[in-house]
Amino acid sequence: MLQFYPSIKPDPILDSTFNAGWFWKGSTRKIVSMDIDPRYGTDFVGDNREMKGVPSHHFGVVVYDPPHVGPQGRDKSVKRFDVDFGAHVECGKEHGWTLSYLYPPFLRQAKRVLRPEGLLLAKITDMVNSHRSRWAHCDFMRMAEEAGFTVCDLIVKVRTGPMVSTKWKAAHHARKRHCFWIILRNGNCCEP
Repeated sequence: MLQFYPSIKPDPILDSTFNAGWFWKGSTRKIVSMDIDPRYGTDFVGDNREMKGVPSHHFGVVVYDPPHVGPQGRDKSVKRFDVDFGAHVECGKEHGWTLSYLYPPFLRQAKRVLRPEGLLLAKITDMVNSHRSRWAHCDFMRMAEEAGFTVCDLIVKVRTGPMVSTKWKAAHHARKRHCFWIILRNGNCCEP
């Protein structure tokens, strides 16, 4: 993606959801890292919905891989959602059982820190919650366009594994065995 889509120099690159940096293992790129959790020793520690201290109009690319599920229901006592999913915030009934409410404030900050024609690369996963499919990738694309980005491409990344979870006796939805890479430009068109 970083060789195909940029119309301006992609560096510097801000990974706004760095966590432990798994995405960049084996990469030789210099990444400016940001995470809300200080234990990862990132360049910026903070909420990517505020990006305090991050310079405006500085980055050629911003990478965003938000959590797709947050602490909810009985799972709160069983799972470490902050570790397993990077989720430090709820996604309960008051939020429509999704984390899509996180997107608009992040998108405003991404627009601020990106240079004109810079790219936002977002990895978004849909989910099923409360017996309904939650189409986070659709929410993200709509909200990004409302924030002034141009949605340029959608790449489906398919993971291996069964369609039905072994944890459930009866399944009413297929497991989400894929995610989407959404490529957005901080400009009015996709082509340079």
